[in-house]
Amino acid sequence: MGSDDKCAICSEKIELRYSPMEEWSIEGSICGKCYSKKLSDHYPGEHARVNKQLD
Repeated sequence: MGSDDKCAICSEKIELRYSPMEEWSIEGSICGKCYSKKLSDHYPGEHARVNKQLD
C-alpha cells in the first residue's frame, strides 16, 4: 500500500479511501471523517443523508 494508506489531513490509517475535491488542494487520499468535515466546511448548512439505509 505505501504512504497512501494514511490520511493526508489527520495521518490516521484509512479504512475507506476518499479522494479530496480539486478545490481543496489536498494531495493524496483522505479518510471518511476528514472528507465529511471538509464537505461540511465547503458546503455549510444542513445536509440530508442520502444513504440512510446504511445507518
